[in-house]
Amino acid sequence: MTVHELVAPDLEADRRRTRMGRFKMLMVLLVCAAPVIASYFTYFVIRPEGRTNYGTLILPTKTLTDALALRTLDGQPVTARSLTGQWLLVAVGPSTCNEACDKRLFMQRQLREMLGRDRDRLDRVWLITDGLPPAPALRAAAEAPPALTMLLADASATAAWLQPEAGRALEDHLYIVDPMGEWMMRMPFDADPSKVKRDLAKLLRASSSWDEAGR
Repeated sequence: MTVHELVAPDLEADRRRTRMGRFKMLMVLLVCAAPVIASYFTYFVIRPEGRTNYGTLILPTKTLTDALALRTLDGQPVTARSLTGQWLLVAVGPSTCNEACDKRLFMQRQLREMLGRDRDRLDRVWLITDGLPPAPALRAAAEAPPALTMLLADASATAAWLQPEAGRALEDHLYIVDPMGEWMMRMPFDADPSKVKRDLAKLLRASSSWDEAGR
């Protein structure tokens, strides 16, 4: 067989198949995301007159990724994907938890309980940014049911994902992440728990058609 007898590859057909495959993948992603987009659009755009959100809405949302290099307190790697499937109420800060940190972690716990029957749709997460586990007493308290998810996170990657309001530090806020892994709201510094609870309840109600407890 000579070189001239070899069948030349159909490059154009390959390109068409590649484009069609990408198009199909995009359509699948859009179908999966449609309920989320619809609930956000209904809540934040087509909303009754006078409705306001207490927290700051993040647009565009920012995706939780493995750039955070998440690890358990024992150093085992944790994928970002493992946190998706639940609403997350996130606190950030070093393991040396001061009085303000204690207050935020207590507020996290209370806010979840205040949600009543919807509390199992919300997980509490503490991203520890100094690479060290908390003191044994604090760790034991945090791991008491319902347990707080404590993860070591890369400080610079965390600061690139979550951002404080102007003039504040990253650890001054609580952050809300949706079940798709998108950071979508930041609570004010020294937040009013009743107003935070109101926002959480509205978000859970708006997403009730597509989100259920558990991953």
